[in-house]
Amino acid sequence: MARPYNFSAGPAMLPDSVLIRARDEMLDWHGSGMCVAEMSHRGKEYMSIAAAAEADLRALLAIPDNYKVLFLQGGASSQFAMVPMNLLRDGQDAAYIKTGSWSKKAIQEAKRYCTVAVTEGGIEGRFTSVPAQVDLLLGDDASYVHYTPNETIEGVEFPYVPDTGDIPLVADMSSTILSRPIDVSRFGLIYAGAQKNVGPAGLTIVIVREDLIGQPMEGTPTMFDYKIHADNESMYNTPPTYAWYLAGLVFQWLRELGGLEQMGVINERKAKLLYGAIDASGFYANPVRPDCRSWMTVPFTLANPELDASFLAEAKGAGLLTLKGHRSVGGMRASIYNAMPEAGVQALVDFMAEFERKYG
Repeated sequence: MARPYNFSAGPAMLPDSVLIRARDEMLDWHGSGMCVAEMSHRGKEYMSIAAAAEADLRALLAIPDNYKVLFLQGGASSQFAMVPMNLLRDGQDAAYIKTGSWSKKAIQEAKRYCTVAVTEGGIEGRFTSVPAQVDLLLGDDASYVHYTPNETIEGVEFPYVPDTGDIPLVADMSSTILSRPIDVSRFGLIYAGAQKNVGPAGLTIVIVREDLIGQPMEGTPTMFDYKIHADNESMYNTPPTYAWYLAGLVFQWLRELGGLEQMGVINERKAKLLYGAIDASGFYANPVRPDCRSWMTVPFTLANPELDASFLAEAKGAGLLTLKGHRSVGGMRASIYNAMPEAGVQALVDFMAEFERKYG
């Protein structure tokens, strides 16, 4: 029986081949007699898993040698505090770009530690585009500039990487990491919760330039100090071992697929297919300015909101799951992360056309 297509915003679907391999290795990983979840994180078996995962991630993203890769806990939301705790310097503040719900939360947390210069990307509380480079308020005394390349709730995505000069650029890439190639050297720090494009919830990846760590603000908890984790190879405490293992399987899957160049081609095709169907219809609509539309999270509304419940019920019956939009936005939201196959997007587009034929 074919599995349904899961359009959840996160935790999101994982590649079938990854789940099948994890199933096959569940009771006995490579003759060890143990499930990965039972292994000592300091044992030779698990250390080999961790090392392979980091090596594959470095290869996928072409991460320069002067960057540390950390596999942490606490979700991306913990990074809202860890970033200022580790990157602020005496007498300096920070600059943030607000383009949606997640950057707004990051700003709220940063204000606990410093003054924040905010570039507003919304109009009257609605986020449907991003500010242009010339409109960014970077300041001359910022320790770093923070932005969220993709806002999952509003479906707004930066079509460019902000140029911050010598000021380190920090990016919350929870919903875009590994979706296409990026130049890591343009960033001081990248962080990402795993539960969208990487693996199951519980793991957070941090990629940070070495010169930015080792100077945390006074009073920073040990577990919030990037250098502590870097010096201990992400094993200062027991890491989320099984989530790290599954992330490693996803990295292998991406490499076997052809790397991020190929993944980017596929993701762009998926997004164009879905937006094309929305734009060609008078029954569906997307509020985001076309050049700022997300490849990963596509919100859309029906012309008649009273049909929302019927749309969701019939979509579920057709094997299309978790399409309900975020409560703050309403309507529908299709998250089409890496693991969503093109066939899944095509199935959604076909369903939308038939639903419009019936009710339009």
